Amino acid sequence: MKFQGKVCFLLMAFLMAGGVFLNHVLAQDLSGYEIMKKVDENQFIKSARIESEMIIVDRGREIVKEMIMFVESDGEVTNALVEFVNPRDRGTKYLLMDDELWMYFPDAEDLIRISGHMLEQRMMGSDFSYQDTLESEQLVELYEFEIIGEEVLDGRPVYIIDAKAREDEEPAYYQRKFWVDGERFVILREEMYARGGRLLKVMETREVKEVVEGRWMPVDMVMEDKLREGTETIYRINKIELDYNIPAGKISLEALQ
Repeated sequence: MKFQGKVCFLLMAFLMAGGVFLNHVLAQDLSGYEIMKKVDENQFIKSARIESEMIIVDRGREIVKEMIMFVESDGEVTNALVEFVNPRDRGTKYLLMDDELWMYFPDAEDLIRISGHMLEQRMMGSDFSYQDTLESEQLVELYEFEIIGEEVLDGRPVYIIDAKAREDEEPAYYQRKFWVDGERFVILREEMYARGGRLLKVMETREVKEVVEGRWMPVDMVMEDKLREGTETIYRINKIELDYNIPAGKISLEALQ
């Protein structure tokens, strides 16, 4: 992550002097819920067109998947269409509509609905599961939060927040731990746990950009599945157009074929 030299120097100087800078930045008397609400507001997308790539690293071998995504949300329901454009997967599409996930394979001209235990499987051989892509609700609707610490991560002051699933919710992961940038309210690191406390996955943000004035988003992330050895998946956003005017019918079952 890149920082201007003077900012980094001042940050380190204050930290060496007893952490005064860290305490000043985070002294906003925010609750865990309020912090994560700001995260949700920061990453909420009303509509967008996104060009991105997924680099799957498996025991030193890299496989690159390129995709274009159209996404729209009203704050409660998120619909999205993902089309792969790299030569090997060209024409393969995923459709998320009101918590249902469909995929289309052009070679077989086959349309498949993903549900049940299949949602836990790896998407396109990556470290992301189908369930990771399906979970579209805001975090504050799924979890209860507690601030458990503050520290500096990659030169940024962060809140460390523990999240446990609400009693009436069944999110992809029962427990999560977030390292949230205390100024930009972006998740810089996330750990995902099973109900029994086993660490399942770790996500780290490697680059954050100001996509519009005052609004920061992660654009380079790496996911590691702790149940597998020698694998990780890099997800990189190359271009994002917010408030994109999506053509009528673009995100639909008819558009898959």
